[in-house]
Amino acid sequence: MSKKEKKNKHHPKDTGQAAPVERMKRVEYEREMRRLHGELVAMQEWVKATGTKICVVFEGRDTAGKGGTIKRITERVSPRVFRVVALPTPTEREKSQMYAQRYIARLPAGGEVVIFDRSWYNRAGVERVMGFCTPEDSERFLEIVPTWEKAMVDSGILLLKYWLEVSPDEQTRRLESRIHDPRKIWKLSDMDLKSYSRWNEYSRARDAMLAATDTSWAPWFIAYTDDKKRARLNIITHLLSQVPYEPLKPRDIKLPKRRAENGYLAADLPLRFIPTPYGDVR
Repeated sequence: MSKKEKKNKHHPKDTGQAAPVERMKRVEYEREMRRLHGELVAMQEWVKATGTKICVVFEGRDTAGKGGTIKRITERVSPRVFRVVALPTPTEREKSQMYAQRYIARLPAGGEVVIFDRSWYNRAGVERVMGFCTPEDSERFLEIVPTWEKAMVDSGILLLKYWLEVSPDEQTRRLESRIHDPRKIWKLSDMDLKSYSRWNEYSRARDAMLAATDTSWAPWFIAYTDDKKRARLNIITHLLSQVPYEPLKPRDIKLPKRRAENGYLAADLPLRFIPTPYGDVR
């Protein structure tokens, strides 16, 4: 690694304009996603069979694509194996606890994949920038979290940390689309609006976090997400590459014969069927 590469190791570029890459076509995207979904199911069955514990952390600015990526990862797998944790604002009781306490309780057991949609790194990001903790609290967090993550890894947890990086222009476009789209307006919170003006503060917080917590046992992986389709495929492909799963031998499954009706007659009940404005499907 060159001196320049070492210097920029922890500093993703804050580019204002997305790279002029042709957007991926939907047909190609869905074809690749279907293949990756099959691999995620294979990984899931291996995790269940081996009792592996996997913890995946997604961090990034507002609109970076965390929620959409997590949705594509989990939409074809079992929620009993893949569990998503997106914690709300801490209660007064939780505020009085050790900071990491409410996150520790949600770490994976054997045979589970836990995905954090934002995590304990709130303290290094939004809490630091928005003044929800003191500068001393944030600095102390950055000092101790590598040790805590080392304990997680030593206990057998495979810990994967992803930082999703979106450009300022693309963030603006996505936030504006939420304002004008009734399907997305719920995604636009007062906190998003306050955070929007603090791009540079978030950049400094990100740099400090990456520099302090990018370790050999729990490294950060950076993904640029201006093109959501490519980003999701890249992230899922990388996640699969980090798990040493092997597809299990397919089971020889045959549907059994249905038992005889044994005199059953459909009951004449006053059932209420829904209207069928799109046509009856019987």
